[in-house]
Amino acid sequence: MKKREDKGTGVLIGSCMDDTVKLAEPGSIAQAALLERRLDISLILIPSRVHSKKTMYVLVMVDPDAPSRTKPTSAYWRHWLVVNIQGNALKKGEIQGTTLTDYYPPKPPQDSGFHRYQFMLFEQLPDVPVSLSEREKSSRGKWDLEAFVTRFNLGKPVAVLQFLTQNYND
Repeated sequence: MKKREDKGTGVLIGSCMDDTVKLAEPGSIAQAALLERRLDISLILIPSRVHSKKTMYVLVMVDPDAPSRTKPTSAYWRHWLVVNIQGNALKKGEIQGTTLTDYYPPKPPQDSGFHRYQFMLFEQLPDVPVSLSEREKSSRGKWDLEAFVTRFNLGKPVAVLQFLTQNYND
């Protein structure tokens, strides 16, 4: 994935998003909490962004800075992938879908600096099953997010959340 120049904001999401995609839509709420090595994330979108009860979504969580921001040789590291998320559940802040990659909490290596963890929510096309290839299933690292987005025609994310963290010993 081509990366855009970081203009001092610390935000560098990638070419699957253009400058018109905002990190937070007016009136939207994004909450994330780390609970007992499990992340509880609620994306509560303004009603106009979740089109209908029948619309399904794909949630991706990646680390584009693996193993370090200065040398991201394993980027994108796939931390979580959920497909077939029901729009009606999402409106309630619930993520009910099919997990293709189990959640793996952020664990930046010591002395690797800050890592960006990015959540992207895509609208899933109706009647198009989303899956990982055998190669993608075999490793979380060096995941080609752009190829995945293109393969399933996911388009641009409808919601994005990013946070920074580093190893607790740094």
